[in-house]
Amino acid sequence: MIKLNRKNVWTITTKDISLFLKKKWILYSALILPLVFSIGLPTIVWYIINHKDTPIQALFPVFTAFSLFFMVLSAIIPTVIAAYSFVGEKVEKTLEPLLATPTTDDEILLGKSLAAFLPVIIMIFLSAVIFMVLMDIFTFAKVGYLFFPNWSFVVILLLDAPLACIMSIELSVIVSSRMNDVRSAQQLAGIVLVPFLLLYILTEFGVITIDVNTMLLIAGILALIDIGLFFASRATFQREEILTKWK
Repeated sequence: MIKLNRKNVWTITTKDISLFLKKKWILYSALILPLVFSIGLPTIVWYIINHKDTPIQALFPVFTAFSLFFMVLSAIIPTVIAAYSFVGEKVEKTLEPLLATPTTDDEILLGKSLAAFLPVIIMIFLSAVIFMVLMDIFTFAKVGYLFFPNWSFVVILLLDAPLACIMSIELSVIVSSRMNDVRSAQQLAGIVLVPFLLLYILTEFGVITIDVNTMLLIAGILALIDIGLFFASRATFQREEILTKWK
């Protein structure tokens, strides 16, 4: 059974978050990309509605496909934060003092993972709200009702996006355990993006239909992957390994 001191976990989490806020490139990565999508995608829809003769019903699959971007973003952004949290601190020699404290490996791992998870999910939720409001404003006159939120999008936001975020963080931990360079860790951890892009492409070609059942199935698959990566990341993140073998 895993025993955790919640105070230690939260101390590590808040310390890392305060560190991220001082690193503008990390802050911008977490803020700008979601805002670009949350404003840019509805703007594209507004342009099509007002300048093209495309029937509004023909755009419904596009509206739904846009929802997947928030799951994709949940997988992309944590690679920036998590890679710096583990490798960046190793490079800057700030990780070793933490490892010398009485905190356990699980407390350090959970604290740093929460520091990568919480800002990303909060930003994803905020950008999703902006996206839904703008989409409904731009489409209500044509559709006749509020297209968002719908059940598929709710499942994506509450299940798929958080699980994708956790998967990305866990993969970053595993990759970071073998890297001493932040950029290399980010690039390798970025392989998590591949299956999500493939999923989006398949939906665009009509191979996969985005509905509640499909999103629940994806959530189940992500949950199983997360469980496997959890045990792999715990086995990988050992302070003795970090102090002596992270070359």
